[in-house]
Amino acid sequence: MQRMTSGFLAASLVMLTLPVRAADIESVPVEAIFATSSGFWEESPADVAQDSRPRKGYYKLIALRQPDRTAKVYLQQVAVSDTGLALVESVELEELSALRPYVTDIRPESSNGVTTQPGLFASVFLKTDPAQREPETWTVLIDDLGEIRVERATN
Repeated sequence: MQRMTSGFLAASLVMLTLPVRAADIESVPVEAIFATSSGFWEESPADVAQDSRPRKGYYKLIALRQPDRTAKVYLQQVAVSDTGLALVESVELEELSALRPYVTDIRPESSNGVTTQPGLFASVFLKTDPAQREPETWTVLIDDLGEIRVERATN
């Protein structure tokens, strides 16, 4: 018992010295049931004003639970710079939200980190009826030009 108490006390003291940023996690809506960051994008020099550097960043897919237990799915484009992160754009993926889905998972193409090619490939697993045994798989694809395609997976 003494070791456990000492260990607990030591762990508590360490926790007290760490910066606590509860506001960060508390700002995430409780309706967010799945989120994944994946892929990357980069502006071409031609798209940028003369005095600026091209922006770059990553994509994020988020499922938000609705009061009826279905979900809406959003795609965000996030810019990364030396000064931090900035939301560039956030759009609802109407093709998925129109299904009134029960989202069961969202997965990136790979868990290896940033890909070598610009774009995004992610899978959204959903049911259109909560009693359905197996989920359907839908893919969200963004090509190197930023064109978005949402389609049912065909494997």
